[in-house]
Amino acid sequence: MLKQNAQPIGYLPDERPPFIKLVLYALQQVIVMFPATVTVALITNFRISTTIFASGLATLCFILITGRQIPLYYGSSFSYISAIAGIMAAQAAAGDDLEGQIRVAQFGIVMSGFVSIIAGLIVKRFGKESIEKVLPATITGPIAMAIGLTLASNALLDASAVPAGIEESQSGLAMNLAWIISLVTLISTILFSVYLKGFASQLPLLLGPIVGCVVAFVISQVTGINFFRELAENAGKGFFALPAFTLPRPSWAAVAAIMPIAIATIPESTAHIYQLDIYVNNLAKQKGSGKHYAIAEKLGLNLIGDGIGDIVAAMIGGPAGTNYGENISAMTITKVFSVPVLIVAAIIAMVVSCFTPLINMIYAIPTAVIGGLEIFLFGAIAAQGIAIMVDKKVNFFESKSISLIATIIIIGVGGQYAFGGSIPFFGVQVPCIAGAAVFGIILNQILSLGPKSSPEAE
Repeated sequence: MLKQNAQPIGYLPDERPPFIKLVLYALQQVIVMFPATVTVALITNFRISTTIFASGLATLCFILITGRQIPLYYGSSFSYISAIAGIMAAQAAAGDDLEGQIRVAQFGIVMSGFVSIIAGLIVKRFGKESIEKVLPATITGPIAMAIGLTLASNALLDASAVPAGIEESQSGLAMNLAWIISLVTLISTILFSVYLKGFASQLPLLLGPIVGCVVAFVISQVTGINFFRELAENAGKGFFALPAFTLPRPSWAAVAAIMPIAIATIPESTAHIYQLDIYVNNLAKQKGSGKHYAIAEKLGLNLIGDGIGDIVAAMIGGPAGTNYGENISAMTITKVFSVPVLIVAAIIAMVVSCFTPLINMIYAIPTAVIGGLEIFLFGAIAAQGIAIMVDKKVNFFESKSISLIATIIIIGVGGQYAFGGSIPFFGVQVPCIAGAAVFGIILNQILSLGPKSSPEAE
């Protein structure tokens, strides 16, 4: 009797895993979303619990608006950090307290959402070809690569993070122990993703951090150096506490500072859609489902949902966001693209934000564990940028393609490491990813004015 080939394991967007698997997959997505989303809140001084709640609520709204057809999770965006920090600093200088600063920033974020909505309506009216002329794979691919590479330092800094309050004499030992924790987390996650079979093969991003936390606990008990964190925001609160919601306060200064950033996030969102289209349809082909998921054709709908996500999140006090590359990486690694999983993940995030023991438990995950996971995830984002260009058959021997790819990556990555993410340009602080995207768009239009170059043979 012939042995049948094993059916590829994975779930397509319209497939729903059994309940226990559904919850575990959803929990994994929450853990993947959590580090970057909380980091944005910490950097911008937005409230952590509100930020997490807004992430879940915006995800549910995105899934509803897009008709449950696009498996994406909404989280806080790093692209807006410098603009938000700038307007909040200006408000602080004007005498506003923290709540007043957040409310002013909220208004700018709400208005930025309309930029994405307008772009989405244009795509729906004139087709995705209209946006592809402006944002070809030679732009979206390197933008995705730059996003992953600009986060590389965050990953390594988190991987080597020394717990707060460590004495100078113990800092060297603490850093070495942090490296052990992060490397155990990273290697465990990689080994789980490569060698586990069946259901367990879809949980590497949950199992890896668990191993890292166990190692961190043992090290903390043996050395007395506590790598687990405490959340000061919930100090003195009971078991249940609703997040603090605030309404936006109109400010044209906030609109001028924050709204233009949305233009630069369109390439990022476009790259995410193309990534999903590639990986979802590859899984459908492997499973022999006979289905084609026209996710790339829903670019306009995605941009509209992205804009609505910004508006919803900002209306209750959350920072600006985007569809998360980290979660796409998780779906790509685990081959779980199920929309019901993301719905449950959004609900879990909202529940976690209200129950202080749960949010404290997730927040307590050692920074070194998160750093080990980030090395894998952020690298996967960059790798997916390469996948976009390969799938779109970008000619790497054509001068125009090389010019776009080279300049976008150097401006995006160089701006992060030379200027901390904001490039000083004629008195304006330009976010590096935004600057790279805008430069790429302009350069592409200039190079498109000349005669079409013929493909070059290797």
